[in-house]
Amino acid sequence: MRKYILIVLVVMVASAFTTYTYYPIDGYERTGIKRLKRLERIKSGEIKDASTLPVGAMKSWEEIQLNLLERKEDSAMGLMTVDEDFQKEINALFRGLDRSYSLTVLDISDVNDIRYAERNETAGYQPGSVGKLAVLNGLFVQLAKIYPDSWEKRTELLKNKSVKAGVWGLTDEHTIPIYNIEKNTLVKRQVIASDVFTLYEWTDHMLSVSNNGAASIVWREVVLMAVFGEKYPELTQDEADAYFKETPRKELTDLGNDVVNLPLRDLGIRADEWRLGSFFTRGANTYVGDKGGSIGSPQGLMKFLIQLEQGKVVDEKSSLEMKRLMYMTDRRIRYAQSPALKEAAVYFKSGSLYKCDRSKGEACGKYMGNVTNFMNSVIIVEHPDNCRYMVVLMTNVLRKNSASDHMYLAGNIDKIIRK
Repeated sequence: MRKYILIVLVVMVASAFTTYTYYPIDGYERTGIKRLKRLERIKSGEIKDASTLPVGAMKSWEEIQLNLLERKEDSAMGLMTVDEDFQKEINALFRGLDRSYSLTVLDISDVNDIRYAERNETAGYQPGSVGKLAVLNGLFVQLAKIYPDSWEKRTELLKNKSVKAGVWGLTDEHTIPIYNIEKNTLVKRQVIASDVFTLYEWTDHMLSVSNNGAASIVWREVVLMAVFGEKYPELTQDEADAYFKETPRKELTDLGNDVVNLPLRDLGIRADEWRLGSFFTRGANTYVGDKGGSIGSPQGLMKFLIQLEQGKVVDEKSSLEMKRLMYMTDRRIRYAQSPALKEAAVYFKSGSLYKCDRSKGEACGKYMGNVTNFMNSVIIVEHPDNCRYMVVLMTNVLRKNSASDHMYLAGNIDKIIRK
């Protein structure tokens, strides 16, 4: 039986909120993300809200740390060495299921006794919104190039640089939360072309509500950073618009592809393990085309999570900030919705893509595609008793909303690791 160090955790749970959000609640002063100010007011009782905040969502900015700094010298693949006993227990969860379920799981509760198991780990899936983590990585790569010697200037740029959506933000059904601090009003709506937010806020919209428009806008800014370098912080909207209007489409497509994919190659993640081939909105296709297709695999994504926890994605401070941006502080879905994770802090990204052929006469609908039905979950779990692990689960189960499968597997994987 594995033993964990018991850490006494006392959490004062005040009134909570309904917005599906990431980043620690106390992060407003550091980031300027306005919705965080509302969450602070809810937590303090200044704003009343009827819902309940999960215990695991209450970590502060300072409490979020990287878990594998002690194993920084190890390669990701070196840590992904199958533990036979652990593998047998994980295999038992999939008896009778076909190969449309793929998984990697790494138990890092004891960094000196890491356990790993896998299933169809090299299988490729359409990553959907999980691919937004590659855009996040590309952003921090370019920030480091602009300000190689100053972390403070990188975060100042994220906090102070405001950019307009334009057609890049069109169209997406996901709404974004828009909070007016002075009027204390919250509006949720789709992105419109005239929207202006800071880089931090666009990045938060990309991850917190998985807004596709925000993802294309952040990706656009990553391209501009790569082109203009140290001149980017002072780049005007007119100069940016002129660049995209005057640059050949093929050149933009190639560069757009490179800024999100080459950083993955630098992490030792191969093109067949994880790549992005297209922007997330039709509006972006006004300027850039598709190239190479998108794919993700449990092995490739686990390589990313491991190196994030090692502080090797760009650098230690960048890795930690990316992890903070992945921190889920409210409504949990799919894998993260498992009751077993209620008290755990979770750092999570989910993605899905489905396709229907109604001519087959089969039941088919949202998240229930009968041609393809991809659903992916990428998660870091941190229980208060020091039980910590990472999971990448990718599925393509036709004609069924796999959210229930993800939640079922989450509870059983948690049980195996914690026993």
